[in-house]
Amino acid sequence: MRLAQAGLAAGLLALAACAPIHASPPTAPVAAGARITVSATPVPLNAQDLGQNQLGDFHYVGGLVLTSADTARLHGLSDMEISADGKLLAISDEGDLLSARLISDANGRPTGLDQATLTVLTGPDGKPLQGKLEADAEGMTLLPNGDLLVSFERNNRILLYPAKGGAPRIAASPTASFPDNGGMEALAATPAAGPGVYVTAGEDSGETWTCKLSGGCVQGATIAKPAEFGVVAARPLPGGRIAWLLRAWDPVRGSRNTLMIHDASGEIARMEMTRPLTVDNYEGLSAIPAKDGSVRFYLLSDDNFQSSQRTLLLAFDWKPAR
Repeated sequence: MRLAQAGLAAGLLALAACAPIHASPPTAPVAAGARITVSATPVPLNAQDLGQNQLGDFHYVGGLVLTSADTARLHGLSDMEISADGKLLAISDEGDLLSARLISDANGRPTGLDQATLTVLTGPDGKPLQGKLEADAEGMTLLPNGDLLVSFERNNRILLYPAKGGAPRIAASPTASFPDNGGMEALAATPAAGPGVYVTAGEDSGETWTCKLSGGCVQGATIAKPAEFGVVAARPLPGGRIAWLLRAWDPVRGSRNTLMIHDASGEIARMEMTRPLTVDNYEGLSAIPAKDGSVRFYLLSDDNFQSSQRTLLLAFDWKPAR
């Protein structure tokens, strides 16, 4: 998995995060800067049981609250990619791109972000995306050649940002009609199916599509989920498996998330997150396979530019039973 390098960072500029149903839109966005310092504060899996580090087959490695005093735009992060060497790329639903390096300790626990920059996503005309309608970036994925795909809600489309820089171009996307705030939040390259193949899903409907850069999109299976949950992220796994991240919120139970892992036979693993666990509006997902067959998952929350929410980055390890 390759993160965009200098050329891509120069060609990408913006942060646009998807607000769930309960969130109000942010006011008066403040322009993103370039290099920023990110502060990281450790968080437990369960503040009421500090010794808890297991959720079924998933082992909690560690987590962080991320903030920055350098900008008002380190918020609304809606998806991310993290490479095995710690390179992190994330988008926000206000049209920004965060590039950083994840720092971990000797035991693999995340401890902070370094070399962080915020830039702005551009449109095919080369100009920064303007307004929520155009800049509501929700899903992202890296193709094997380093090109970045970003899916957008409201004005539903997928843009391809070349790894070598330059303005993005329109990529193939489903011809389906999506609700105003329920479009393509999940987006994942599937290299095993081809270098230009990727999958996406409708947040509200759970419908999925397989798309090719060289062609269109073909509808696949619909993800079985409770109606109140939306499909917000996806990542391919070895052996033809795929991970799906679901999100729900209501005023009584607050935020809830489900991480499901599917293979050709159906669901093979599941992790549920709800209170009193450290929950928030998790929308971003990254998956890093290890040589021993295990997978390191990272979950990233979109704080909706709200002071009552947090930008959280949590790490979990999972090893398939077969």
